[in-house]
Amino acid sequence: MEKKKSNDLKSFFVKLISISFAVILVINILYNMFLSDKIETIQKIFSLTELENRKDFGDEIRNNLNSLLKKEILIKKEDKVLLFKLYKKIKTEFKDIN
Repeated sequence: MEKKKSNDLKSFFVKLISISFAVILVINILYNMFLSDKIETIQKIFSLTELENRKDFGDEIRNNLNSLLKKEILIKKEDKVLLFKLYKKIKTEFKDIN
């Protein structure tokens, strides 16, 4: 009877460790697949409360805008068509205002 309990206990701990390892592995894989790239973005948003980080973010936006202005074509043709249609629709809606 004592030997059977020992084997059952040993089997229980092996299963427990295996299941625990599998759960940790699954959580790790899910974290790496879905959350790891989004963590950087979330940290950037939370870091905007500090003045230095806001200045750096503003400089980064200015640099991106300057590089965008150096390009010959800013907007794709499909986007131009959409923006023009939106402009015409807004223009007709503003005609109703006295």
